[in-house]
This record gives sequence, C-alpha cells and structure tokens, in this order.
Amino acid sequence: MSSSPRRMSGIGRVLVIVYAVMALAATGRSFVQIVRAFDDAPLAYTLSAVSAVVYIVATLALILAGRRGWYLVAWVAIVFELVGVLVVGTLTFVLPDLFAHQTVWSWFGIGYVFVPLVLPFFGLWWLVVHRPQSAASDSDVPDAAEHAPAAEHA
Repeated sequence: MSSSPRRMSGIGRVLVIVYAVMALAATGRSFVQIVRAFDDAPLAYTLSAVSAVVYIVATLALILAGRRGWYLVAWVAIVFELVGVLVVGTLTFVLPDLFAHQTVWSWFGIGYVFVPLVLPFFGLWWLVVHRPQSAASDSDVPDAAEHAPAAEHA
C-alpha cells in the first residue's frame, strides 16, 4: 500500500477527478434524458446510462487500482469505455438515424469537448505506467527453482 500516495498524486489525481466529473455529468445527463423522454430515443439514452456506469466504475477502480483486483477492473472499464466511444462515435457518422438524440459518446464526445475520446487513452497509459506492486513483482521475481542450489550427486 505504500504506492497509494504516489498513485493518487499529480496526474493520477487529475485523472481520477476528470473521471469523477465525467461520471457525474454522464449520470446527470442520462437521468434527465431517461426521465424526460426515454421513448424518444431509448437506444441513445440507454447508452448514456451505460456510459455513466462505466465512468463510475472506472473512477472507483482507478482510486483502488493499487489492489490487483481493482487494477483489472480499471483495465476492463477503460477498455470498454474506449471501445464504446469509438463504436458509438463511428455509428453516429455512419448511421446518424440511430442517434438522432445525442449520447455522451456521440460524435466521439463532441458534447464534452472530445474528453470521452481522449480520456481512455490517458487512463490506459496511466494503468501501464502505474502497475500495482504485486502485479509488477509477480512478473519480475524469477522462479525459485531457477536459483535453488543444484543437488549434489553422490
């Protein structure tokens, strides 16, 4: 746990704050969209709710990423986010009738100044650079059998 202060300072802290802001924004947007006019665009508004859940999970996972299980959850959430932004962003250009109403990820996040497009790349970079100690040490520790003294043959 000694890596926690290092992980949650500087860029790591900014990253978590941006994810938290996106979680709040996406949650608020999806709530309003679903309550006001879900029948107008159920696909788009459901995708906004999905993006809200992804941002909430990613925020929590980044905060707790010093623990191996949460590190994996962060990877899954951020990769899902990246795929979602790329797929939904592309579909809004290719099949605009599907997305007559905007989602958080429409047009690659244009409604959020393209933060949804850029954010997962920073999140993945941060995860690569800040692996938890247990994950780093698992691959760095040589097999004990390699360094065991050879048995003497009589």
